[in-house]
Amino acid sequence: MSNYSKQTNWGQFIPLVTVFFFWGFVAASNDILIPVFQKAFKLSQTESMLVQICFYVAYTVGSLIYMAVSKGIKQDLVNRIGYKNGLITGLLISAAGTLLFYPAANLHSFPLMISGLFIVGLGFSLQQIVANPLAIEVGPAETGSQRLTMAGGINNLGTTIGPLIVSFAIFGSAAAATQDISVESVKVPYLILGAAFVLVAIMLKFSSLPAITPTIIEDTDDVVPGEHRKSAFQYPQLFMGMIAIFVYVGVEVSTASNLPAYMEKSLGFETKDVAPYISLYWASLMIGRWTGAVEAFDVSAGAKKILRFLAPYLAFGVFLLVNAIAKHDLSHFYVYGLIIIAMIICDIMSKGNPARMLLIFSVAGIAALLIGMFTKGMVSVYAFTSVGLFCSTLWPCIFALAINGLGKHTNEGSGLLIMMIMGGGIVSLIQGYVADITNIHFSYIVGVICFAYLAFYAIRVSGILKSQGIDLDKITKGSGH
Repeated sequence: MSNYSKQTNWGQFIPLVTVFFFWGFVAASNDILIPVFQKAFKLSQTESMLVQICFYVAYTVGSLIYMAVSKGIKQDLVNRIGYKNGLITGLLISAAGTLLFYPAANLHSFPLMISGLFIVGLGFSLQQIVANPLAIEVGPAETGSQRLTMAGGINNLGTTIGPLIVSFAIFGSAAAATQDISVESVKVPYLILGAAFVLVAIMLKFSSLPAITPTIIEDTDDVVPGEHRKSAFQYPQLFMGMIAIFVYVGVEVSTASNLPAYMEKSLGFETKDVAPYISLYWASLMIGRWTGAVEAFDVSAGAKKILRFLAPYLAFGVFLLVNAIAKHDLSHFYVYGLIIIAMIICDIMSKGNPARMLLIFSVAGIAALLIGMFTKGMVSVYAFTSVGLFCSTLWPCIFALAINGLGKHTNEGSGLLIMMIMGGGIVSLIQGYVADITNIHFSYIVGVICFAYLAFYAIRVSGILKSQGIDLDKITKGSGH
């Protein structure tokens, strides 16, 4: 892809990253909707996971629709309509989805509620297709990873404050919160969110973002000399990587989605008091990604060592700040600063190698889940929330390993990986079902199995890529989703 600017165009980049914020805001806010819907509609744990199924499967359906339309017009859809119009269309589709919350709340209809979330997800799928390459396109290629890292940080800011804002809108302030749940209280925050989608779409319309997609130059040769494979599916690193993305997004989402039920049923928490811990889980991803982003900056080795310890605690400080503004008791969270040290150690041990990082962080994720499963009280809660720390850098590791060596099939492979985001909904549903037939505490065995596959993939893909003559230490990780 050709970059049309030798310097980052901040006038274009700043309005662009608002869509990254929305992705995180809505995805994390779903974890607050789940217990609300569960009580309001008297759902089982399995049924409540339909919230995540509808939202995350929308990414796959949206991708399939996108590919079908592109095939029908015999041209890539975004190449036809342009970046700006692609983003605006995606935002308006998501806005249309939020409108369904109004009649759904009035009619007390769960199917209509999750249909609204599905349409929001369809809009997000188009936004994902457009926004990630556009974040690179608004400046020079050599700083593209830094812009994507920054955009990922904005996404995680959305995941951190989303649960708090939605919880406040539904239950009120922490000091005056009520436990009475009315599904009608959901419609106002989501109508406001829909209005925000439309406002950003208007802002983008009058922004200086390029209306026409720059020329995309595709590699026409396979990376490995003498190999001319007809499909991306013929590359084992990609096929296995698709499963890896599926289970990674699955364990990331399902761990948070089932946490409210665990805290309520096993620890006696009230629904209104769960939001800060959901916020902590998603903030943990921000903490880990800010740590991993240190490598993207062109500073001395000594400065990187300092930043590796400073960045995660700056991110943790953001979490504490937004919870202080929400008037939550912060005394429960200070101990988490010690847990962050374990993630920093894992990051140092990985030495920037994506396969090594995937293996180390997956093993750490297994350890966190097992500690959570075999302990009780707040120890188990912090163990489960720390899974966010160890999920934080896995997406770019898997993505980089899966598409490496694909040559002219790289774009096809990238699209197939994006489709596997549906794992967030399906794995959540599986864990919900296991919780219904056993108990919510034991159900986290599903996450252990997901991490076990990721550890296996880290080992297996190393051998595959080395056999193709690819140096793993020279693979550059991509950005978080």
